[in-house]
Parts: sequence; C-alpha cells; structure tokens
Amino acid sequence: MKRKILVPTDFSKNAWLALKYATRLYADDECDFYILNVFSASKNLMDSLLNMVEGSESYEAAKQDSEKELSNILDLLKQSDADNPKHEFHIISVFNDVIEAIKNIVEKKDIEIVIMGNKGKTNSSEAIFGSNAMYAMEKVRNCPVMVIPENATHTLPKEIVFPTSYKTHFKRRELYYVTDIAQKCNANVAVLHVSNRELNKEQKERQAMLEEIFENISYSFHFLSQYSVSEAVRIFIESRKSDMVAFINKKHVFFGSILTNAMVKEVTDFKVPILVMHDLRN
Repeated sequence: MKRKILVPTDFSKNAWLALKYATRLYADDECDFYILNVFSASKNLMDSLLNMVEGSESYEAAKQDSEKELSNILDLLKQSDADNPKHEFHIISVFNDVIEAIKNIVEKKDIEIVIMGNKGKTNSSEAIFGSNAMYAMEKVRNCPVMVIPENATHTLPKEIVFPTSYKTHFKRRELYYVTDIAQKCNANVAVLHVSNRELNKEQKERQAMLEEIFENISYSFHFLSQYSVSEAVRIFIESRKSDMVAFINKKHVFFGSILTNAMVKEVTDFKVPILVMHDLRN
C-alpha cells in the first residue's frame, strides 16, 4: 500500500528543501507525494477572500501562476536525485486559507503525514517559525506534521529526542511515526525527562509502557534536572548531536506546555526537523 504524503509549498527554497527531505526519508517506500500550493491575489487574505471570484481575471491569473510554478517543481524533481521510480508526484493548486487547505487535502486524500518548511518567502528573516508552520503544528490535528527548519542539516536521523513528563498515558498509535522513522533510519529514540524529582509509581508505569511500545527499536532513557524543558532539550540535542525532536501535541495546551513560546524560538536553532504527533483522545 502506497504512503500518501502532503508537502505544502510556496516555492521558497525552504519548501523545496522540505520536499527533498521527504523524498529522502521515504526513499525506499512506494509513495504518492501531493505538492500543494495555496494561492491568492494579494498578500492580504481577507482582501482575496472578499474580492477574488473563480473565473475573474485576478483569480485565473493567480491560479495560472501557481500551476506553472508547480509544473516547474515536477521538472526539477525529474532532473534531481529525488527522481525515484517508487515515487509519484501530484500537484494541487487551490485558493483557500493555507491551514484549511492542508486539513481538507489530508481528509480528501487520506494523507498520513504533512512535511513542510518552517517558513516561506513572506516571513521575516528574524522570525523563527513562519505563521503557517506554527499554525500547522497546532491546528492540523488529523495527521502528524513534520516541520523542516531552513537551516537543518537534512541528514536522516540517527537519534530522535522524545521529551516527556510521563504525566499522561501513551498509545502505540500515537507514537507510530516515531517508531516507523526509527526503524526506517535505524535511529535511536532518546526519551528525555526533565525534572528535579524521581519518577513516582504512575510515571514508572508509563515508562514501562514506552518500553513495550519501543520494544522493536533502539531506545534509551535520560534525565536532566535544574533546567527548563526548552533549555534541557536544547542542551541535550547539542551535546549528543541528535537529529530530530518528536512531541505529542496535547490539545489546547500545545504552546503553553511542552512547546512554550521561548522553546518555539529555540527549537529551530537546533537545526533539526520537528515531528508533532497528536493525543488521540482529543
């Protein structure tokens, strides 16, 4: 059965690198890659929504430009090392809000993972995450989202850092993409707990559950104290030269808990892809 992977693009270098990373990560798999561009007539989405009508000159011109750029991407793929007989590419050009478009395509095409760059052409060079990447990690809950920083090394992971508080139960389905990528890349999953206290009985039971879930992959348990979660993850990644960070997105508290605003700014500086999965109970 083919994998179905969605790669949004705004035709920036970062988006192209995210596409190349996706094709490299799934090089040995039969895949359908859906390359999505969401177009508008102006930088102001509200103006576009109010003024653009299908069939109008501005709408058709924007759609034509979008489709032309998407065709150029297909040509580049054929000329690059990303040309893989196991991979088939499909282009989608739509007028919509970016996040809504992503959600719709995920549902319509039964997408299993979204892989995208962390910011595009219109984002400030000072910004760490572009707004679309931020919203995708938080709002796209019908499949995992992987965000590739523009300054990532783009090497496939040999170690995936999985920070956890052990405060909630784990489900095998929630962690499928961590175990799948670890098996695919022969990577170790480094489970990181940041606390000044020893694990209590319930936390030890949840750690034992992780051992069951990770039984077929390489994994290790680590503890750091006297640091905030964000600082601990940064120190851990830099000291071990880890290649990816994976989180479970708890609904409504995502950026207020594991990924604080400070951590969002630091994560991209780690130069590693970020895999955001979802709490299936929400």
